Order: sequence, then structure tokens, then C-alpha cells
Amino acid sequence: MKNLKLFLLLMTTFLTVTTYGQPWKPAGDHILTKWAEQVNPQNPLDNYPRPVMVRNNWSNLNGLWDYAILAKGNGLPSRFDGKILVPFAIESSLSGVQKTVGQFNELWYQRNFTIPAAWKTKKILLNFGAVDWKADIWINDIKAGSHQGGYTAFNIDITPLLTKGEQKITVRVWDPTDKGFQPRGKQVENPRGIWYTAVTGIWQTVWMEGVGVDYFTSVKSIPDIDNKTLTISATPSEKKAGDIIEVKVLDEGKTIGSGKSAAGEEVLVSLSEMKLWSPETPFLYDLEISLTRNGKVLDQVKSYVGMRKISTKRDAGGIVRLQLNNKDYFQFGPLDQGWWPDGLYTAPTDEALLYDIKKTKDFGFNMIRKHVKVEPARWYYHCDKEGILVWQDMPSGGESPQWQQRNYFNGKELERSQESEENFGAEWKTIIDQHISNPCIVTWVPFNEAWGQFKTEDITAWVKRYDPSRLVNSASGGNFYPVGDMLDIHNYPAPEFAMYDGKRACVLGEYGGIGLPTENHLWVNEKNWGYVQYKTSEEATNAYVELAEKLKVLIPRGFSAAVYTQTTDVEMEINGLMTYDRKVIKMDETRIAKVNREICNSLK
Repeated sequence: MKNLKLFLLLMTTFLTVTTYGQPWKPAGDHILTKWAEQVNPQNPLDNYPRPVMVRNNWSNLNGLWDYAILAKGNGLPSRFDGKILVPFAIESSLSGVQKTVGQFNELWYQRNFTIPAAWKTKKILLNFGAVDWKADIWINDIKAGSHQGGYTAFNIDITPLLTKGEQKITVRVWDPTDKGFQPRGKQVENPRGIWYTAVTGIWQTVWMEGVGVDYFTSVKSIPDIDNKTLTISATPSEKKAGDIIEVKVLDEGKTIGSGKSAAGEEVLVSLSEMKLWSPETPFLYDLEISLTRNGKVLDQVKSYVGMRKISTKRDAGGIVRLQLNNKDYFQFGPLDQGWWPDGLYTAPTDEALLYDIKKTKDFGFNMIRKHVKVEPARWYYHCDKEGILVWQDMPSGGESPQWQQRNYFNGKELERSQESEENFGAEWKTIIDQHISNPCIVTWVPFNEAWGQFKTEDITAWVKRYDPSRLVNSASGGNFYPVGDMLDIHNYPAPEFAMYDGKRACVLGEYGGIGLPTENHLWVNEKNWGYVQYKTSEEATNAYVELAEKLKVLIPRGFSAAVYTQTTDVEMEINGLMTYDRKVIKMDETRIAKVNREICNSLK
């Protein structure tokens, strides 16, 4: 323990004196990832933040901002408490602050910025990747807009509020964490067991872009491999008669398909030949999308698409199987919670964000279940590029303590207020809208283990109507209803075929949880837990392989997918394949990858 504290002290001292001369260093004495020392406080997370709709004119506003914590209801702050590194939540080490805020206080941010001279004639859009939970924004002391929702991006046209010279942005955030009704995943004020540190405030990139008077607000691409077509919905800021949307599909710079439509209408593109996207061959076509008027280009964005199909079909033995590109395909991956010891919800660098995905593939998996959290857009881009399937959970929440209870098989649903239900629906719809173009996402998961579960049949039916191109797992391990595309059971530690549904695919949404404490890589040194615990890597590896062999036996009986818990340790949970700081792979990677690939190939 003394050696660990000395190491952390030396590391933070190193970071302080070598990070570009800025008055910033990681706060606290928790473990750090190796990427912590690569964080540039002048321009952290400087990669383009929205890969499915790319423009050249953009400017990153991440970096050191002023911050203040004030009692709820105060006016604009007259002074600030210090500097915070955006976009890391104030509770995180990488924020440089590591303070709690609480439901009775508000977190304020402020910084100055300038508009690039080349944008003089453009509209200026201010973008936020995500702010948890309720945000109000001022530009030059004028209220510019508000947003509610901790997992969705939003933007504001700030052009009318700009002045000559330097501009000022002020942001107020209120987040009641587990004292409110909002979706929040595993955040709690009092972390313990499977519940983790609260995340308050800005936790994804803040950036601005210069656009024309008329511009695209969103892009949606839906592939249809059966009919060899691609449908593109590119929404203009205003629908004007005579405006034309044109789409080009490119393969290594060569146009292989194109289509046009009037503004506000879908563009249909025919593709005579297709390279299909899969985890084994994650091929992506480039897209060029233009908005024109009388031959003049008003806006142009770049995007990409993966041609793939996800579906279900009964096999020769009568079992409903998951299919990828019209072939039976066993989906197997880890429960991935997306937490970091230094950044909490936010990976320290883009390389760190990519690392977990690449290691998941190295372990021999072909799928990830993103558990009760929504990642930044770049995470899904990396999954698209690397080739891995994603089950996307809706973050859980609710105003009653019942949302945390595991009410298996009791058929009870949470009674939520109208405000809570409407907020859930609005945020879930926006999450789907903002990630609908990512080919990696193959399944939407509205609920987990009855946490906040309500109106399951109605919500499942809505998702199926809203996005018929994907599967819906209505409640992973939750209260079961005969709706959606899967029956999903959880069983720890060993896989067990406890229920069967002849009309839907049967999946094992969680199992495993093999715990292995790793000295000098623990969040805390006591109260660590796993569903089962072992003392050595060899013991844990043997246990993993034993469970995998049991799973293999159950696949012919009817399982079509499985999720192992989990990718990394998270705070007090020590049942990861890797330590929380990602510095130690806890089991024998070669043995794990071998048996995992056997499972993934079991239906081929």
C-alpha cells in the first residue's frame, strides 16, 4: 500500500510538471490508466467528435475552464473556485478537481473563446457531446438555451448572441443523480458494490462549427442488403422548394452509386454490388452528402455506411437463431460498462477509448453489450471500423428505489410519474436517432433486470416500429413479456438454460463474473467483490474455460447469444478480464481467445 501511494504521488508530480506548463494535474490518489499522462490540458480529446456527419469547419472548446459550485437557485456566479479540465466530470481525477456536487447544488462553468476569422459569414453552432444532467447555457451573459438528458448530444445556434472580439460562454448544470427520476445508469451518491461514483456536468467534447445559412442537422443511413439499396435521410435546417439533396457512395474514392431527392425527402441509392459489413470483414463505404440550390452547394458533409442485416430465423431444428447477413451467427461478447478510474464516464484519450474495443476482439469476442451507458460518438465509430457488434442498453433510472431492485419473474413494473415517463421516452428516442447510422449497433435494450422497467410491451412495440432495421431485447434479465426478438436470462456464475421461448431467440444476457483481485491495481483495498473469486490468474482462467465449455454445450440446445461479465474491473467490482486501470490482463489471453472463437464459430 505504501509503495502504491508513493508511485501515485510520483506519477501525479510527473504529470504536473510535464503537461504543457498548465496549472492542472489529476486529483486524488486513485489508480490511473497509462493514458492519463498523455492528456493534454490545452486540448484534450481533440479528435473530430461526430464521425457520422463530418464538416471541415470545427473548433474544439475542451480544455481548462473556470468552475464554481453554488447552492441551487443562485444567479450567475461573480467568482469561481478554480479550474476544471473539460470534458472530464468534476468527480473524476482527470478533471483536476474531484469534488462532489449533490442535488442541492449547481455546477457552473465559464470560459472565453474566439470565432475563427474564416467563419465571419457563417452561422456558429455550439455543440455539446453530453452534459449530465440538466444544462443551461449563456453566451455573453445572454441565455442561449437549455437541454435535459445526460446521454445525448445537442447544439445551439449562437450566431445572434456573438459580439466583436472575444466571446464568453457560461454553463450551469444540475444533476440530482439517484435522487431524481432521470436515466443515470449505475451512478449513485454513495458508491458501493455494483453502484459507482456520480458523474456531474460536461463529460463529452464541447465544440463549435461554422455552417452556411442552410445546413444539414442530421444524417440517417439505413442499408437493405436484400434489395441492394441504401436509404439516406439528410435533414436540412429548413425545407425550401427547389433545394436538392445528393448522395454519393464511394469505394476507395470511386463512386459506385448515387441518388437525389428534394429537400426533406429520402434519397434511395441502388448498389449493383455490395461488400458486406461484419466483424470478420468490417468494410465501410464513404458517403458524400450535399445540399444544393440552383446548382450552388449550401452544405456538404461526409459520412459512411456498413451494408449489413440483422434478423432472426428458425433453423432446421426449429430453434429461432440470430442471423447476420442472412446467416446464423452466434453473438458472444462481454458486458462493457465503459468506466475509467481516472475519467469515470470519459476515457482519458481516444486511444484509450479504442483500446477496450481492440482488446475485446483480441479476446476472441464478436460482440459488446454496452451496459446502461451511452458512449461518445467516436466509440461507435471505432466499433464500426474495427468490426464488432453492439447491444445498446438504455441507461436505467426512475424516481423510486424500486428501480434498483431485481424483481425477477414477478411481473411487476415500476409506476413512474408522467414527467419520468416522458423524459425516458424523449431521451431514448434521441439516443436511437443519434446512433441509428452506426452499423455496429444490432440490438436495442430498453431495460435491464427490471431497473425502472415500465410499460415494457408499449415501449418494445414503439422501438420495433421506429427502427425496424434492428432487433429489440425488451428486458435483459428483467420482467419477461412475450414481446421483442429475444428472451434474455441472467445466471451467475455458470451458464444455465433456465427458460425457453420457441417464438424468439433465447440468449444469456449475463453470466460469469469471475473475480480476481490484483494488488496495486485496485480502486479500494477492501470490500472488493466478484460473483466468485480466485487467487491466481491460472485458477481464474481455468474457471473461465470451464464456464465457456458449459456454454458450448448449451448452444445446440437453443442459446443464440451470450454475454460474459465483464470487460474490466469497475471500482469495487473485480470481475473484469482486465484491471480497472487496463494495465493487467488478468487471465491467459491465448486460452481465453481460443475458447471464445470456438463459441463464436459454433453456428457457422
